Amino acid sequence: MEFPESARALVELQPRYDFFIGIDSDGCAFDTMEIKHKECFTPNIIKHWELQGVSKYAREAAEFVNLYSFWRGVNRWPALIKVFDLLRVRPEVIKRHVAIPEAPHVRAFMNDENFPQSNAGLQAYMAEYPDPELERALTWSEAVNATIADMVYGIPPFPFVRESLEFLFDKADMIVVSQTPDEALHREWAEHGIDRYVREIAGQEKGTKTQHITFAADGKYQPNHMLMIGDAPGDMKAARGNNALFFPINPGHEDESWQRFFEEGLHKFLNETFEGEYEAGLIAEFEKFMPEVPPWEK
Repeated sequence: MEFPESARALVELQPRYDFFIGIDSDGCAFDTMEIKHKECFTPNIIKHWELQGVSKYAREAAEFVNLYSFWRGVNRWPALIKVFDLLRVRPEVIKRHVAIPEAPHVRAFMNDENFPQSNAGLQAYMAEYPDPELERALTWSEAVNATIADMVYGIPPFPFVRESLEFLFDKADMIVVSQTPDEALHREWAEHGIDRYVREIAGQEKGTKTQHITFAADGKYQPNHMLMIGDAPGDMKAARGNNALFFPINPGHEDESWQRFFEEGLHKFLNETFEGEYEAGLIAEFEKFMPEVPPWEK
């Protein structure tokens, strides 16, 4: 199996139990999606990509992509491109004659599988393909991280997250599966003392979510003994890419979702009655929260 050196700990993870669980962080374990995107990502998009003239529409597009749509939870680079693409065709933006970045070099970096979609990956890509656009992209991304580090703290995990982790600690091998930078993940999980319950914390530097599960669990567990918990379609995709089960945390109803997992879902998973009708019902409900068409296009 080929893997980046940063993911070695995942690959070398040896099972202690018969069950494996991957858990997303932002918006899933922690109520951090709103503050990170509304106060950290979006203002820096407007500032660094010179969208002041259409700031209202840039904010609407960024919040739709990152919080209220099918793209929720996607890595920052494809999310940024999607925001640009939505703005470019919106009539109100066109009328204001504000140039929306085409970002061809960011697109090229994003589509190059030889480089992880992280700041370090971008820097490595820039060493081979230098361009002012990529310098701007890195400045923007670093500014986002700095704003998050300055602003996002003191946010506890959702109710029933800690209870679920405590119950599962001696029953399943658990890891964090996220596209948040490693530094932020370690800081947030340690701040609330729940890092002790997981075997590894995997952020964007260690690959995609699908890769995280593959590195840590492929060939080590039975498919119906593998579960991904997440709040976004990308989490479900990561599960399906590894023949794992999926428990959704519904956006806007996170407290209820985690209570259902603690009182019902985790028991069904451990007693092997999760797969089938129960999981299908959860996913059908979850998909109602994930539109692909923005409200201004309806």
